[in-house]
Amino acid sequence: MKKAVLLFSFGLCLTVFAAEPVAPKPLNTTCPVSGKAADPKITWVYEDQTFAFADEASRQKFEADRAASLYQKLGGKAALEAAVELFYVKVLADKRVNHYFEDISMIKQKRKQKEFLAAALGGPNPYVGKDLRTAHADLDGLNDTHFDAIAEHLQATLQELKVDPALIAQAMAIVGSTRDAVLNRPQSAKP
Repeated sequence: MKKAVLLFSFGLCLTVFAAEPVAPKPLNTTCPVSGKAADPKITWVYEDQTFAFADEASRQKFEADRAASLYQKLGGKAALEAAVELFYVKVLADKRVNHYFEDISMIKQKRKQKEFLAAALGGPNPYVGKDLRTAHADLDGLNDTHFDAIAEHLQATLQELKVDPALIAQAMAIVGSTRDAVLNRPQSAKP
């Protein structure tokens, strides 16, 4: 499964991202695990990005957390990029929701979606974009039907990419947990 997803995403990334040079991120100065000052001698490279840590225990925890993340189990950055590209093909063909994307830059939208999903699924970088309520506040008439259509397309995309059904269920649970924020409703009471 991972080989098929990676091969698909590799080909897709070559065509979609060939014109987008990516500058390397500067080395972080704060440890992503402990929040303490990072030691530039204690590093780990993950998906072509070098992370610095305060100590070896923090580096090991970060590495273990990446390996155990849903993000990594789904195939990491390359698989997520392929999924988002295929997902938006479905979304833009759907008359129930495509009007919400008429006047926006799909290049920016896809980039933001990849960043958000990566963080939500346990990727290495925190999401720094708008929160879901703010990002969806101006979408007139947005309701459960629209949310369900988007979720349906994500699930169909993951199924098409032959992702394990147990991983799809985990991803869909995370997506479902965002419903109140996306639809600007009061937060559901936690049990």
